[in-house]
Amino acid sequence: MDAMIQKLRNFDAYPKINEDFYSRTLSGGVITLVSSLVMFFLFISEFRLYLHTVTETKLLVDTARGETLRINFDVTFPAIPCSLLSLDAMDISGEKHFDIRHDITKKRINAHGHVIEAKQSGIGAPTIEKPLQKHGARLEHGETYCGSCYGADTADDHCCNTCEEVQEAYRKKGWALTNADMLDQCKREGFIQQVKEEVGEGCNIHGSLEVNKVAGNFHFIPGKSFHQSNIFIHDLLAFEKDSYNVSHSINSLAFGDYFPGVVNPLDRVQWTHDSPNGMHQYFIKVVPTVYTNTRGHTIRSNQYSVTEHMRHVDFIRANSFPGVFFFYELSPIKVVYKEEHISFLHFLTNICAVIGGIFTVAGIVDSFVYHGKKAIKKKVEIGKFR
Repeated sequence: MDAMIQKLRNFDAYPKINEDFYSRTLSGGVITLVSSLVMFFLFISEFRLYLHTVTETKLLVDTARGETLRINFDVTFPAIPCSLLSLDAMDISGEKHFDIRHDITKKRINAHGHVIEAKQSGIGAPTIEKPLQKHGARLEHGETYCGSCYGADTADDHCCNTCEEVQEAYRKKGWALTNADMLDQCKREGFIQQVKEEVGEGCNIHGSLEVNKVAGNFHFIPGKSFHQSNIFIHDLLAFEKDSYNVSHSINSLAFGDYFPGVVNPLDRVQWTHDSPNGMHQYFIKVVPTVYTNTRGHTIRSNQYSVTEHMRHVDFIRANSFPGVFFFYELSPIKVVYKEEHISFLHFLTNICAVIGGIFTVAGIVDSFVYHGKKAIKKKVEIGKFR
């Protein structure tokens, strides 16, 4: 047993020196104090780095298929009333949506930007109790209401019971609705009166769209559009103006959910146009993005870059009408962000390196200073004997 202990004693890499042989110097004390301060500050730096997250970035080919793209928007038009503002969306797959109303809220604003009224997009309640039947008489008790489509019927039993249904029937026929103020449905629902009351007002429209994950566009236009003979035609109602100011402020525009570090370049962008009937076009490149935080929670979203162009429209015609247009296309490359903490073993290794390195360097400096002082002292003593 004593032999084993002796062998272990021979493995000691740190032989002890009797304190009687220690020589403490002023320079050694200064070097020890400085090295201790340096070790303390480096330890604090490493500890802060250990507490902070490190983001790893990768670029991969986006192989996802059959997904949808969520577009969140909040746009203000100070010179276009809510009753005339329409949102359309279409993509290269052929899917088209006109005058979108679901998941959208419009706020009427006055000339000072203050909100007058906020409600889901739609027409007010009827103001006439007995609407006009298709055959020309007023609706009586016990009868089923069937409103006239005013020549735009697609069948004998086709009914247009609301102002919107009449406008839709006209759009499907490719006809312009020039006498909306004479329609019983529009008068009953107070649509004409609403348009007249909103003259001089603006509109804030916010909500979201769920579209196919393919290239496409969505746009805000005064009035409504419809598709006829492969041409998009703008339906200018008789009570609309001859020109529109498309000045606008994009409060926010995002393609997907928020994640830490995302920058949406169109947020808080404002454009004021002096000339009427302009087409303000934004060309957007959407980059799919996957973000994973330190807890493993993954957010699938998108970033985007944008360029823009303002086109002046002298007069309204097919495929050339005033509004704000957003054309987007998808990047084939996706960005993957992954947040990670530095491992504790890595932190411990760095601390050991800091302590060991400082001790080694301090020892070398102290040895150099100590032996230098001894050499100088020895030369002085030799000089005295001579």
